[in-house]
Amino acid sequence: MEISLKGKVILVTGASRGIGRALAIGLSEAGATVAAHYNSNDREAESLLDAMNDHCRIFKANLSITEETLKLFEQVKSEIGKIDVLVNNAGVALSSEMLGDDEQWTADWDFTMAVNLRATGLLCKKGIEHFIENGEGRIINISSRAAFRGDTADYVAYAASKGGVVALTRSIARAYGKQNIKAFNIAPGFVRTDMAQDFMDQYGEDYALNDIALNELTRPEDLAPLVVLMASGKMDHATGCTIDVNAGSYVH
Repeated sequence: MEISLKGKVILVTGASRGIGRALAIGLSEAGATVAAHYNSNDREAESLLDAMNDHCRIFKANLSITEETLKLFEQVKSEIGKIDVLVNNAGVALSSEMLGDDEQWTADWDFTMAVNLRATGLLCKKGIEHFIENGEGRIINISSRAAFRGDTADYVAYAASKGGVVALTRSIARAYGKQNIKAFNIAPGFVRTDMAQDFMDQYGEDYALNDIALNELTRPEDLAPLVVLMASGKMDHATGCTIDVNAGSYVH
C-alpha cells in the first residue's frame, strides 16, 4: 500500500538526528511538507534539510524553555500556513544517581520533565487549538517501553516522563475525537541512536541485545512506516492506542 502525504504539513520535533531524522525523511519521502525542529546542531539540521523534499523547512528552538516552545509552533504556522500533524519526538534521557546529590537529581528531573513532558504537552495544547480551528488534526507522540516496563534506577525521570506522555495521548484521544482530532503513541525500546548509545556505553551493548527477542536492535528507520501510516488517516480508528516497537523485549 503506497501512501501519499502530499499537501500535509507535519511538525516533527527533535528531527536532526536519531528517530526524529528517520521520521522526517520518511514523511518527506511520502510527499509531506515537513517542519523539522532541532535544538542546537545546525550542521545536522542542514544535512537533514538536504535529505528532504524541496518543500520542507527546519526550525530551531530549545524546548526546555516555554517561550521557545510556543514560538516554534507559531513560527511554523506563520511561515508554512498550517499544521496537519504534530509528531512529538524530541526527548532527553539523563543518567541521574538516585542515591546521589539531591540538588543535582532534582535539576535532572526538572530538565527531563521540561523537555519530555511539558514541551510535549504544550505543543499538544497548541496543536489542539489549531486543529479545532482547521476541523481536524493528528498527534503522534513518541513515548517509550520504559513508560510500561519501568527503567533502571538512574533513569526513573525518563520513565516517569514517558509514562506521562502515554496518559496525555490517551486523554487527548478520548477528549477530542468528536472534534476530529486523533492521537497515537509509539513506544520504542532500544533503538540504535546516540541516546541509546549513551546507555549502552554505560551498561554494555550486550545488555541491550540480550534484552530483545530479535537478533538486532531496532533502527530509527523501522519506526518511519508506522508514523507515515498514522499521519495518513488510514488508522484513525486506533486513536488512543500505543504501538510497541521494541523487538519483542516487552509485550503487554
